[in-house]
Amino acid sequence: MEGLQRCFVLHYRHYSETSLILDVFSEDYGRLTLLAKGARRKRSNLKGTLQPFTPLFMKWSGKGSMPVLTHAEPISIGLPLRSYILYSAMYVNEVLARVLENHTPYPVLFLDYLNVLRELAQADNPEPALRRFELALLHHLGYGIDFLHCAGSGLAVDDRMTYNYREQRGFIASMKITQLTFRGDELKAIAARCFETPEQLRAAKRFTRMALKPYLGSKPLKSRELFLPRTRSIRK
Repeated sequence: MEGLQRCFVLHYRHYSETSLILDVFSEDYGRLTLLAKGARRKRSNLKGTLQPFTPLFMKWSGKGSMPVLTHAEPISIGLPLRSYILYSAMYVNEVLARVLENHTPYPVLFLDYLNVLRELAQADNPEPALRRFELALLHHLGYGIDFLHCAGSGLAVDDRMTYNYREQRGFIASMKITQLTFRGDELKAIAARCFETPEQLRAAKRFTRMALKPYLGSKPLKSRELFLPRTRSIRK
């Protein structure tokens, strides 16, 4: 590659005694795996730099499955993510690492990722930001669905009507209530990515869980396990 590239480290793991393998999301090259040689040495100028949620300028060389990192410098300090907000950001990183193919550019998704980190850093409740990002991710993955019209009749959805989700078809008006049922106002909120009620926010989460499942596969997300102690304490 030529020039510096805006990047974030999604995840890293130790390699040999002194190196790291980095899972990176870059603005123009998408997701890729880099080898950071000697990054764990005490005197390495990379030590402490290659952290998730820190905007970086990076450069690498090599065209194989694992190019070698040749330069990395922070663009700014890492975003202030703490407690369960940090867990939410870790969830975003894990989802990206799971669903994005290597070396497929997603420049607009990169901006969506930057935006969700900024939103999370300022949020008391991470849920709206997470739902907006998941919907953006589905869009970039090519998941197209009409939230505003009944797939059976073509009529605009009605706030007071209920609609059942049919995979690869969309939402069809139905009086039968199941886990796949959404109210018209919930579908409009999902389409607008604007959630005014807790019910609309819960409906958006229910939908994104269903829609992302084929991309994520059956293996559980490790980041979701971090929320369990907090969930139990809330229930108590």
